[in-house]
Order: sequence, then C-alpha cells, then structure tokens
Amino acid sequence: MGALKNINFGARGWLLLIYQFLAFVSFTVFTNYPMNMLADLYGGADLLPKIYTAGAVVAIIFQLILAQFIGKISIKKFSAVLGLLAMIFTLIISVMNPFHCNLAVWQACYFITCFLVPMWATFSVSTLVGQWFPTKKGSFMGIATIAFPIVNGLMGLFAGLVFGGQMPNPKAGFIPFWIICLIGYILGVAFIKDFPEQHGCYRDNNKDMTPEMANAMLQADIENKKKSVWKVAGNLSSKDFWCITIPCGLMLMFSVGTMTQTSAIIGSYGAEMDKFGGFAGVMLLICIFGIVGSVIIGFLDQAMGTKKAMLIACVIMLLSGIFGAMGNATATVIALVMLALFMGASSNFTVSAAAQYWRREDFTSVFSTLNPIANLLSAVGPTVIAIAMFGFGGAKAVFTVIAVAGVIAIVLMLLFSAKNVKKVDDKRREKAGLALDDALVGRK
Repeated sequence: MGALKNINFGARGWLLLIYQFLAFVSFTVFTNYPMNMLADLYGGADLLPKIYTAGAVVAIIFQLILAQFIGKISIKKFSAVLGLLAMIFTLIISVMNPFHCNLAVWQACYFITCFLVPMWATFSVSTLVGQWFPTKKGSFMGIATIAFPIVNGLMGLFAGLVFGGQMPNPKAGFIPFWIICLIGYILGVAFIKDFPEQHGCYRDNNKDMTPEMANAMLQADIENKKKSVWKVAGNLSSKDFWCITIPCGLMLMFSVGTMTQTSAIIGSYGAEMDKFGGFAGVMLLICIFGIVGSVIIGFLDQAMGTKKAMLIACVIMLLSGIFGAMGNATATVIALVMLALFMGASSNFTVSAAAQYWRREDFTSVFSTLNPIANLLSAVGPTVIAIAMFGFGGAKAVFTVIAVAGVIAIVLMLLFSAKNVKKVDDKRREKAGLALDDALVGRK
C-alpha cells in the first residue's frame, strides 16, 4: 500500500509526468541519435560530440545566469517558450535531408537543438516537478526517467526506419518521435501551471491538507523564495553542495556519454556479440534493465533517502567500469547492463538532491545551480567517451574511465552530510534575521 501511495500523483500530476517523460524522449532522440546512429551522415563521430558539448555548455551558462532571477519568473511560461523553440529546431534537423542540404546549416541547427533541448527537458520541466512533488520526487522521477532506457532500447527500430531503404532516410526515424514529443509539449503547456495549488490541487497530491492550508503554504513559499539564503554564490561556497553535485554530474556524464557510442562499443566486438542478439539484442537488455533501475532506484530514493540511493547507484557505476575494463564481450554486456541500471536514475538525482536536503522555498535556487553544473559534466561526456573510444584503447578504455569516476563519486557521497547543510542553513538564516526551525531535521 505504501508503494501505491507513492505513485498516487493525481490527474494533473500524471499529466506532468507525461510532460517530463516526453521531454526526456526529446532529449534522447534529438541529441543522442545524431551522434550515435547518424554521425557519418552529418560530419562524423569526431565532430558531432563536440557540437553537442558546445551547445550544452552554452545552455549551462544561460542556466547559471537565469539562477539569479529564478524566484522572479514563471517556470511554466519559461518552459513553454523553451519547449516551443525546441520543437521548432528538432523539426528542422529532422526534415533536412543530409544528402541535399548544406551540412554547416544542419550542424548549426543541431548546435541550437543541443542548447534548447537540455534547457527544456532537464531544467525547466524538472523544476516544475520539484515544485509539484517535493517529497515524492523519487518515485515520480523514477517513472519519468524510464524514457531514457526505453528510447535507447528502440534504437534498433530507429535504425530500421532510417536505413531500411536503398537510401538512408533520417526523417522516417525522427518524425514519429517528434510527433509524440509535440503532444507531450501541448499537454504540459495546456494543463500544467507553476504550482499545483493554482489548479486547486495539493503538493505531493497530499489531500490531507485543506485548500486554505495549501494556498497559505503556496503564498508563504512565494514570499520565502525572495528571501532564500541559498543563492548562486552561497551554493558554490558550500562543500556539501559540491559533494552531492559532482556525483550527480559524473553519473550523467558517463551514462549519457556512453549511450552516444553504444553502436561503436558493441560493434567493436563483432561476431562475439551474436550470442547476445547483436546490437539490437544488447540494446534490448539496456532497455529492460534501464527501466528496472530507474523505477527501483527511484523508489529506494523515496524510502531510504537520496544519499543512500546515490551511493548504491555510484557503486553500480564502479562495478560497470570494472566489468567493462575486462575487455571481453560477455563482461562488456554485463557492464552495459549495470550502466543501464544507473542511467535513468542519474537524471532523477539532480531534482531529488535539491528537494531532499534544502528547504522547499530554496529548491528552485539550489536546483538552478546544481542542475547546470551536473549537466556541464554531462555535456562533456560524449566528447570524453569519444576520445577514450577512438584515441585511447576502445571500449576497455571507456570503462576504465567509468571505474575511476565511480570511485570519485563514492568518496564524495560519503563526505556529503545533510547535517552540515542544516548547520550552514541555520547560520545563514540567523545572519539574515530569519526564523530557525527544524525544517531540515531528519533528512535521510
């Protein structure tokens, strides 16, 4: 019954989940696939990861600038504008024929897509999730992030659509995804506002509250956001902020980065992968275990607390690196399965960490700093993986780097302390003349 209660999001909450899920679909399809499946059509596997990284870095700079004003803007309206622009540019890169277009123009549009889509999918919509489900964010995002393994698992179908005829046809593969992402965008814009109380709903769909209590909480949060003691400079000066942000980024860096080179990694073993069904079979395994990991780690986050759930995910990342570094086909498949387990959860943790260890009124200011820094590491992931894959020893080198990152992430998570976050919060609130309370006591 407890698990069922955790997924009782309410009708509007499920619409928000669809919005987030399909935004993640857009992120995976329109940034990952061109690098992974279509690189030879658009400039090569060496160039496209660099374009992706450049676009994502620009997005991160904008997020850090935006963080200064986060309490003064409507995230719903900001998300609507970003999503509309993302839909326009993802459509452009979908319909441009690589054999009859100026590749420089396509690459410029891809750069803009890599700027817009992460801002929309992993920042603006995820901020809405934190405002709607501050305590149920683990189970909510655990379900939403299954978009990553599902879409990566469909890569074989995508390839069939693109390369099924005599001439590659990217439009046939892109457009079906674009249509469902557009549907999600329309649902989100039409039916989701900044806060659930604006719909007559409740935070975390908690119907134990009265409408009067919910509205009073909303007004208090709006006012408290203006007085938040966790601004960008304050976030960056906190040791514990970095101890939890860097592991978030490392998991994103190596899950996103590795997924952009699965075709090359699996293909490097040739016929040895036939016993696992070749590329399509391994990607199906990644899909299945990615779904399992997203959901289970999401619920562990809810039940055990974010730190323990992140530690589990970091240990899985280390094991993935160890198995992959063995350098044989069977161990590499095990490594990819383990990578799939933490892949979906990695996008959950930026929301979850900010909501778990900081005050509700501080969530947007902390998340708007934590998320872009984690995404900065994610942005360089495809380039790092491409360098390791093609310049330093192939798949074995890729997983050796992942193992090292796993060790670093585990150490940082062990150093993170929720109690220290509260101590800093108390000091800052006292200095600002704000009341001290037990709002952060007992955070797991």
